[in-house]
Amino acid sequence: MEPKQNKINRRNFLKTVTATSLGSVFASAHAKAEPNEPNTTQKTQKPDLPHMPKRKLGKTGIEVPCLALGGEFNFVDNQIMLRKSLEWGVSYWDTAHWYAGGNSEVGIGKFLSKNPDVRKNVFIATKASGAKNVADVDRLLATSFKRMNTDYIDLYYGIHMLSDPAMLNDELKSWAQNAKRQKLIRYFGFSTHKNMAQCLAAAAKLDWIDAIMTSYNFRVMQDPNMPAAIEAAHKAGIALIAMKTQGRPVWEIKSEADKWQLTEAEKKLTEQFLKRGFTEAQANIKIVLNDRRFASVCVGMTNVAHLVENVAASLDKTKMTKADFDAFAEYARATCTGYCAGCAHICDAALPETPYVSEIMRYLMYYNSYGDTDRAKKLFAQIPAGIKTRLLTADFTTAERQCPNHLPIAKLITLAVEKLA
Repeated sequence: MEPKQNKINRRNFLKTVTATSLGSVFASAHAKAEPNEPNTTQKTQKPDLPHMPKRKLGKTGIEVPCLALGGEFNFVDNQIMLRKSLEWGVSYWDTAHWYAGGNSEVGIGKFLSKNPDVRKNVFIATKASGAKNVADVDRLLATSFKRMNTDYIDLYYGIHMLSDPAMLNDELKSWAQNAKRQKLIRYFGFSTHKNMAQCLAAAAKLDWIDAIMTSYNFRVMQDPNMPAAIEAAHKAGIALIAMKTQGRPVWEIKSEADKWQLTEAEKKLTEQFLKRGFTEAQANIKIVLNDRRFASVCVGMTNVAHLVENVAASLDKTKMTKADFDAFAEYARATCTGYCAGCAHICDAALPETPYVSEIMRYLMYYNSYGDTDRAKKLFAQIPAGIKTRLLTADFTTAERQCPNHLPIAKLITLAVEKLA
């Protein structure tokens, strides 16, 4: 049995936070009530909050918090998330050129302009969204500088959503090395949502990739190609950052009538982790952090409640057991037909005239699992009209037969056209 003091579930953690905050309020009120008392503290003291544990960022040698703030939303109107994240030591901020239509980066710039001394304590990562060549990468970096009121980026993902390792060419290598020499960026890498194993394995053979952000969760762990790819990248000294750690499905399998009724598989998984003292969402983070090869997990957090829950999971010292891993593996197998594993090369080979299938699966995930309908529709709108037309007449039989998770691709594509077009 785990020691009781190591348990930090969401309810107990919130109680601790509330008690600490109330204590600081009472202390402040007392100080104001008796200003002439010689032993009175005139300056309000902030509560001493526990900070994120740190891990080494691969071969760079520096350390970063094991929990990163994912910024796929508008920081301009949500400055409190930046302030609160710093209070908890979540000083690793991840953004991208196109997040929230640019307002993610702009919001960070707004915060840094008001708090210029903070910049040296924050590790900022951003991505060259949509870049097709080094000229684009250069232009987007300049835009990020302007938006975020900074003259350097700590970690720059020169390729956002790499799927083809061939894009890791000598021209990009030269650009990255020059940008480092000019101290425009400290470290260089890429993010990948699909064909992750191939991208990781290819990067492991290079000597100029510092970090990779990859989709990784209890579902991706079941991919037989991932363990060797992760180990190769780790041995090469490449820092690994996990995203999409919740493993959310591409569609809502349940009907509206029983939407809030847990399936037997869900009940079993939920009960497994409630007994251990944390929620399923917290367990999703903990199972990734259990792998010390990952420097950090990047989680989208749109409100303080999410931040507190994820901080609690990251601080909790309860070790994940074999039973925990087995429970996740069983659940992944039972619900695999609702999750796209990102193995785009299979769909691309089966459907050479109809690309974008794996992208559409991701858009459906945003729509159904994240509730981010506007983003899903905007992304779907960018698919060329000719390909959208072919989607409705294409034969997906071969792709469905080869899909390792047995997704009903034809049905999902039809659903996407109905919901997103």
